[in-house]
Amino acid sequence: MSQPTAVPPFAVISGAQVQSALHHREKQITDLVEATYRLHAEGDSVNPPSYFLRFPDRPNSRIIALPASIGGQVRVDGLKWISSFPDNVAAGIPRASAVLILNDHDTGYPFACLESSIISATRTAAMAALAADRLGRDRTERPARVGFFGTGLIARYIHTFLAGTGWSFDEIGVHDLSAHSATGFAGYLQQTGTPGRITVHEDPEELIRSSDMVVFATIAAKPHVTDPSWFAHNPLVLHVSLRDLAPEILLASANFVDDVEHCLKADTSPHLAEQLTGNRDFLTGTLADAMSGKAQVPDDRPVVFSPFGLGVLDLAVGKYVYDETERAGQLHVIGDFFHELRRYG
Repeated sequence: MSQPTAVPPFAVISGAQVQSALHHREKQITDLVEATYRLHAEGDSVNPPSYFLRFPDRPNSRIIALPASIGGQVRVDGLKWISSFPDNVAAGIPRASAVLILNDHDTGYPFACLESSIISATRTAAMAALAADRLGRDRTERPARVGFFGTGLIARYIHTFLAGTGWSFDEIGVHDLSAHSATGFAGYLQQTGTPGRITVHEDPEELIRSSDMVVFATIAAKPHVTDPSWFAHNPLVLHVSLRDLAPEILLASANFVDDVEHCLKADTSPHLAEQLTGNRDFLTGTLADAMSGKAQVPDDRPVVFSPFGLGVLDLAVGKYVYDETERAGQLHVIGDFFHELRRYG
C-alpha cells in the first residue's frame, strides 16, 4: 500500500542567499549547464515556448514567463518570471528583475520561490562560457582578444564566468552606446585586477575588428550591426542578446543555437535570417550538436552562437541553489503557506 503524499514545505530564498550559493562556483555551474543541455538534447525535459507580456503604453518593456520541466537527477518543474524595463537604468535601479518558482515533481506543489535575476544572469554567463569553450576548442588559435559589446550586468557576469573557467586574454575591448557604462565596466575590470590591456572603443567596428571573440550583451530590439566585412577575420561571436546582427552577417557565418524552435522566433537575428531566406539552411547545429560531434565547427568563417536561453537552465541552477541553501540549514520556510489542505475542511 502506497504511503500518503505529503505537501512539501514552502521556502523563500533571497538574492543574498542565491549569490552566496553561487559565489565562486563558475566551473560547477558551467558543468551543470552542460549536463542540462545534454539532458534537453536527449529529450529528458519539457521546455515550451516562452510567453511575452507586452504593454501598449510601455512598448520597450516586457515580462517573460519561461515554464519548464527537467528530469535526470534534478527532477523539478517550475517557472521563471522575468521583467525587462530598460527605463529603470535611468532611475538608478537594474533593468531586469525576476523570481523563480520550483514545483515538486510528485505533487506539483510549489516548494520554493527564489530571487532569480542572479540565477538568470548566472545561467546566461555559464552558457556563454560553455559555448566559448566548446565552439572555440576546434579553432586553429584560441581567442586571445575579447570584445564586450554592451557593458551591463550580463557582460560583467560573462566576464566572471570566462575568467572562472580558465580564460585569460591579452586584450579586452569595451564598447557601449553609453560612454559612462563603457568607462564604468573598464574601471571594474581594472579594479578587479583583470590581466590584459583594457581599451574602451568609441567605434563599434574597431571593437569587432580587434577581437577574436566578441560578446554581444545589449538590449537591442533590432539589428544595429550590418556589415559582414567587420567579421572578415572570422571571430567567435557570443551573440547573447540575440538581435544585434543583421541577417546578412549570419548568412556569412557558421551558426549555432541552443534550441532551434526557441531561437527562430520573436524577430531574433536568426529568425530574421529565416524570414529572409525562407529556410533554415544557415544553421550549422545546436550547441549540443557541437558537444556531441554531430556538428563541426569551421575555422574559415565567423562562428556565431545565438542562445535564446532555456527555462530548463534556470530550473537546474535554481535547484542547485535550493539544495545548497538547504544543506547549509538556511532555508526560510513559511510553515503555514498552504492552508486549505483538507478536502472537506
